[in-house]
Order: sequence, then C-alpha cells, then structure tokens
Amino acid sequence: MKYFVLDPLLLYSISNTVAAQISNCPGYASTNIFNGDTKLTADLGLAGAPCNVYGYDLGSLSLQVDYETVDRLHVKIYDSAQDVYQVPASVLPRPASGGSTASSSSLVFSHTANPFSFAIQRRGNGETLFNTTGQALIFESQYLRLRTSLPENPNLYGLGEHSDSFRLATTNYTRTLWSRDAYEIPPNTNLYGNHPIYFDNRGGQTHGVFLLNSNGMDIKIDKDEGGQFLEYNTIGGIIDLYFLNGPDPIDVAKEYASLVGKPTTMPYWGLGFHQCRYGMQDIYEVADVVYNYSAANIPLETMWTDIDYMDARKIFTLDTDRFPLEKVQELVTYLHDHNQHYIMMVDPAVAYQDYDAFNKGADAGIFLKYANGTIFQGVVWPGVTAFPDWFNPDTQGYWSGEFTSFFNPDTGIDIDALWIDMNEASNFCDYPCLDPQAYATANGFPPAVPPVRASPMLLPGFPSDFQPSSYKKRQAPSNNSMIGLQNLDYLTPPYAIVNAAGALSEKTIRTDLIHAGAGYAEYNTHNLYGTMMSAASRTAMLARKPSLRPLVITRSTFAGAGTQVGHWLGDNAATWHDYQISIAGQLAFSFIYQVPMVGSDVCGYAENTTENLCARWAMLGAFSPFYRDHQEVGSTFHEFYRFPLVAQAAKVAINIRYRLLDYLFTAMYQQSVDGYPTLNPLWAFYPSDANTYPIDLQFFFGQAILVSPVTDEDSTSVTIYIPNDQFYDWYTFSPVQGSGDTATLDNVDFDRIPLHIRGGNIVPLRNESASTTTELRKKNFNIVIAPGREKTASGQLYIDDGVSLVQASTSLITLSWDGTIFKMGGTFGYDVGEVVVCQVQILGQTGQPGSVNIDGSVLDEGSWTFNGTTGVLTVTTSLGLTGGHNLNVGAADSG
Repeated sequence: MKYFVLDPLLLYSISNTVAAQISNCPGYASTNIFNGDTKLTADLGLAGAPCNVYGYDLGSLSLQVDYETVDRLHVKIYDSAQDVYQVPASVLPRPASGGSTASSSSLVFSHTANPFSFAIQRRGNGETLFNTTGQALIFESQYLRLRTSLPENPNLYGLGEHSDSFRLATTNYTRTLWSRDAYEIPPNTNLYGNHPIYFDNRGGQTHGVFLLNSNGMDIKIDKDEGGQFLEYNTIGGIIDLYFLNGPDPIDVAKEYASLVGKPTTMPYWGLGFHQCRYGMQDIYEVADVVYNYSAANIPLETMWTDIDYMDARKIFTLDTDRFPLEKVQELVTYLHDHNQHYIMMVDPAVAYQDYDAFNKGADAGIFLKYANGTIFQGVVWPGVTAFPDWFNPDTQGYWSGEFTSFFNPDTGIDIDALWIDMNEASNFCDYPCLDPQAYATANGFPPAVPPVRASPMLLPGFPSDFQPSSYKKRQAPSNNSMIGLQNLDYLTPPYAIVNAAGALSEKTIRTDLIHAGAGYAEYNTHNLYGTMMSAASRTAMLARKPSLRPLVITRSTFAGAGTQVGHWLGDNAATWHDYQISIAGQLAFSFIYQVPMVGSDVCGYAENTTENLCARWAMLGAFSPFYRDHQEVGSTFHEFYRFPLVAQAAKVAINIRYRLLDYLFTAMYQQSVDGYPTLNPLWAFYPSDANTYPIDLQFFFGQAILVSPVTDEDSTSVTIYIPNDQFYDWYTFSPVQGSGDTATLDNVDFDRIPLHIRGGNIVPLRNESASTTTELRKKNFNIVIAPGREKTASGQLYIDDGVSLVQASTSLITLSWDGTIFKMGGTFGYDVGEVVVCQVQILGQTGQPGSVNIDGSVLDEGSWTFNGTTGVLTVTTSLGLTGGHNLNVGAADSG
C-alpha cells in the first residue's frame, strides 16, 4: 500500500474552505406553525440554496415540541418523509407523555421563524438554558449540526464514556461518541460507551440535556467571537432533544431516570467483594486463589474466570484439559457450599469454526452478513469470528439456547452471574480486513495455551481431585421507515468524527453491514451493539433461572443500559492517574447515566501495580457499588493477600463496606425506584457552593458518607474540602464543623480512608462484618443518628430476600430523629428471623440525657452510655424489625 502526506498548507486551505461553506449554509425557515396546549408543530424548509457540505441538505423537515411532563420538554427535528434513521424504540423505549401543557410546563419553548432557531427558558426565573440563535441548523444526509450558546466557563458534566475530569473542559474540547475497544482508557478519546446527556449546573440550579441519537458524533465545547458554546456534530440520525428542568441536581438525575428507564435491581450478594485474573493456567489456579483468600481471612464473595476456561478461546466451550467440566462443577459446588459465588465471561464473537455454537448460529442465520449473504468475518480471541446480529428476531432464541445448555445448573456450569466483554464490538483485524485468517495466523490468534499439569498445590477443604498426587488481552425501504437514507457512504462519511481508532470500521464491525429485521445499517446502530447484547444476555440468564435477579456486568453501554446491566470502567492501567480518574468515572455512571452498579478494576488491569497503589485502591474500591480486583495476563499478581499492606487494607475496607452493605443496598434500591443516585458529587448536595463544582477526588457514597481518599502517589496526607455543614468523623463519631474550606489530613495510613458522615442522616449498619454476605445477613443492626444543624436526621432501610426477581415480601423502614425522639416506621413485611436493632447511637449530643425510654418503657442507666469527649449517646436495644418503635431521649442533664 502506498502512502502520501498532504501539505499542511493544503490541509489548512481545505479546512478554511469547509468552514466557509458551513458558514454560508442557509438554515431553515418555519411555516405552518401549530401551537396547541400540549404540543407545537411546524414545517421547516431550507431558507436558501443548499450548501451540501457533508452530503446533501434535506429540504423538508418537521418540528415537534411536546410538553411531556411539567419538568421534561421534548424537541424533535426530523425529515418530513421519516426516512432518516431514528433510534429504535425496541432498544430504548420512549416514556409516555405525562400530559403537561405549555402553560403548566416549567420550561418555555420559543423560536424564530427565519432563519429558524429556538430557545429553552426556565419559567421560574426566565433563564435561557439552550439557545441556537446565531448558527444555522444544518441537516444533511450524513451530517447534522446544532449549536447552543452557553454562559462563560460553564459547569458541564456527562457526555461519556470518557476518562477525563468529571467537570468537562470548556475550551477546545471535543467529546467523541463512538464505541471502541479502548485499552488503558486513554484520556481525551472515545471509549466503550455512549451517553449523550449533560448536566449544566449554574450557580445552584441545574438542568439536563439529552440528545437521543446513536450515530457517531463530535460534541464540541469551545468559545469564539460569539462566546461560549456547545455544538453537536453527528454523522446521521435526527435532532431528538429532551430538556430536564431540575432545578435541583438530584431532580435532574431522577428526571433522566424516568426518561431512559430506572436501573435494575441487583442481588444483595453482588455487592460483596469479587476477584478475577486473566491468565489463569487451569482450574487448580482458580481454586488456589479461592483457598488463599480464605487462608488470609479476607472475605471473598465471588470468584470470576476470564476467557482462560475456553477451548482455544471459543465461547460456549471448555478447555477439557485445563478446565474439565467435572472439576469446574466441583469448584462451583465448593463455592456454593461456602456461600460464595461464581461468574464467567462470554464475548459476542463466535469462532468461525466447525463447532456447535457456530454451526447452530449459522443454521439459524443469526450472524451479521454481507449483502451477498455471506457471513461477515472478523478476528477476535479464537481467531476468525462471526458476530451475532442482535436485530435478528432469531438471535435471542439462539443466545438463550446456548446459555441454558452450556450454563445448565445440572449438566453444565452453574454460574451465578455473567460478565460480557468485547461488545463495542471489538474486532482485532485492521480495516478493511480482506483476509481475516491471514491476520489471525500472523498475530497469534488464538493465543498459545499453557501446559497441562496435575494439581500442584495442597488445598485443604477442596475435593480430593484438587489435591496433588505425590496475546495481551483488551486491546431499500418505503417512506416512514425511520431506518435510514439509502445510497450513503457508510464506510467513509464526508464528516470524519475524531475516532481514536481511525476509520469508523477500524477495529470493529464493518459499518456498511445491514442488520436483519428492519434493515438498520451498522453505521447507525454501532453504538447500540453492546447494550443490545446486554439485553439479550440478561434475557438468556432469566431463561436459565427465571425467578432470580440477573447480575450482568458489561463493557459497552448506551443510554438506558442501567435498566439491564452493571458496568465496569474497562481496561484501566495500574497507575495513580487511573486510580484517581476512577472516581470521576463511577460518579458519571451512577449520578448521571443511571448505571449505579459500577466500579473500576481495583489495583489496575494493565501494567504492574505497586503495594502502596494497590492498598489505596483496595480502600477506595470498597466505596464503589461494584467492587472487583482484576488484572491482565503477564502483570504482577495482585490478589489482595499477596502484599501484607494490601491484605491489611483490604480487611479494613471490606469490614467497613460490609457493615455498610445494607445502607448501600438501600441506596441501590432507591435508585431503582426513582433514580436517586447511589453515588453523588459534592455539588449535588451543595449546588450553590462554587468550590464544589470541580471536585472529583471526593464523593458521597449514598446520601450520608463523604469519601475523601488519599490520591497522591505514595502520600500519607490529603487536602479535602468540607462544605459548610455539620459532619462527623466516621472512625470516632466526633463532630466536625464544616466551614466551606479545605483541611489537610496527615498521617493517613495505607489501611485508612478518610470518611465523614453528613449531618441530617441516619445510617443503618450491621453491628459487625462477616466472611460472606449470607453470614452478614444474620448480623444485628446498629443505627447511627447523625443530626444536622437543625438537630434532626432521617434515613431508611430496605430489606428483601436479596435474590428474587419478584419479592414475596419486603420491608421499607423509615428512620427519623426530631431532636429527642427516634422513630422507626414504614413497612415491615420481610421476616428477618432473629435479627434486631441491637444498638442506637446518637451523635452530636451535648450532655447526659435525663432519661431514655423505648416504646414507653424507661431504660435503666446500664442500658446506655454517654461519651462526653465525642458527644455520642449509645443505647443498647433489642428492637425487632416486625413493627415500629419510638426511642425517646429525655432532656439533657444541665448539671
């Protein structure tokens, strides 16, 4: 292949020519305007000669504005013929309209007829939230542009997935959305998932803007002579915008959840600690890790196996020499007998070989195909592969069938949950991949396998046959069809998004393939592939065990993915930077994208970790909803027991996490009900405090726990921000008066993470930790009351059986403190057995109480103690969880 280099002056000239052409685009003019109570419609026609810069201008568009709810406004601009691709409702269902009206809506839509532009204002204060005046709307066959002006130096968050700061840069910054296999999650690039939603916090009032569009796009945030702006540049689709009023940040999060779907519930055990490693030699090594966690007295809830278990990396197979079925089954039985769990990985790509999974898929016709009917071939771990077409109506039956067979609880491997990967979809073969077999052979796919061995180590407690006898991973339709215009360049569109991989089809599925069913082009639906695999895999898991909540962890996501799955933050590196940026990543997914089951690969996936880094990460990871240690083949092993300092840190971290696990489970439950985020940035609770806007190295775990990890390399000090509010030190329960300023904490050991309880909250804790979540559920509760400056506090505790998809009975217990009386109310439907509230601790008290009574009965003084140094009143109780209770604290002794 010959290469040539363009003269920089020529490139500059071309760029200026295109810019000039765009500046001359005429925009549109609105006519036939209908302004009704619940909606506004209009026709949009080109206001002048077409500019045809990146395709051809569409001459006839339609505008529809729907006042869907009081706080949600929907603005849709689409081609009048409705031929242009729109995101299928089968992938992202649209919410029903709430029947709001223009006069009752908190958001006001206005527009200018010629050239057409529109603005969104907040009715309450008249503030303009979105305004397209000054830049013509461009709507071409393969390019859309829409720009809104913004205030100077805006506080914008979202537009993921990315590994940049939580608050987005505002100068010369581009967020590209196009799923790709992004090894080591490099900053300022497109990563695995796509969430075209941003939150805009303006000095205390926050709103959200969601563009429902799955095409590749560049979202540019910059400023020019016209001021600050945000500009959408997409290579297809329509303008489908939802405006969320808020104005409280939590309200915006809830409104977005109502729009894209509330997150699914997770099994209680899924919040325990997970362990994985890519590069396990055989089942004996997996068992060895399980054994060593037990020997080190570090709680291990779930063991995972990466693609090592497969025969030559083919999905739905076992390496019968290294992972024979009977031994894998024995390991699973051992784990289940010890109240532990097991998870395996499944990739989407099916080896293009003569074996059962491929033959069934080929016979069913469910693989992506070229126009001539031949199966598209790429290269992934097993070598040449085919890819399931999730739009094909027969794919679900095929996928579920493979799951119910291979993962059959009786005859196969009885996994408890599922891990899906490589679903951007990843394809190792360089585009155009004319000879995938040659590429696979030259690059060593499938990779060589390790030698076969007998059990090399003694594993007390494991079955007798586990005892001894004497490539780097991750790298023509009718009108109104809405499936896409025809005869377009799906491989090299005129407008090139800033895809870090290069061409659209580079390292992924060819974008000119047409899906079965309605006939969507991969060009339009590429960003949906991972989320569609997620939905199919969740359904397949339900086919195995219909009564249990599926836990599925995926790499690639789209808006609404949280309704089906959780997400890990991808193939990070064992660096202090990736440790730090994991906080912003998990905040974005939980707080903005409504995917609360999220976390990073603790201690780092790629490269070699250090003992200090791993210890810090083990502590931080305990405050991620999804908590897993994982690494790639060839890097330094970093299971928590391998370093003394890490082992100690992990024991401390897991102890705290497990005591807080019901608090976390309750927060996750609440997010599944109404979208209230499980993880929150500081500005979510202090939206008027400008000091909080850039902070992304501290966060709130639930509503109450402020987490402030040490983040500097090998340091034992950290400077944290404490908002102007009442807080309490987690470890001593001593009051900390926040003043809206920073404080430096010194001598923070590697087995400690600074934590504070935010005043005004009641935190339910298990009275002690346990080795598994099954044992943890047998422990009593300790209620910690942390009064705010108004001397009141509230909280809740949700309890169910932890695993059932449909609950027979639940408890949702409300907790309140009014300064003298602690009340437990709500519902008490779930039978917790002998578990009780054995202790109530009230923080911030100024003196000994005169008396303490429970449900009208006065307690003797031996039932409670008061610590004058910390101000903590501790009451020993035995409050059953079958009904309400009142605990009354009499007037403090003033003498």
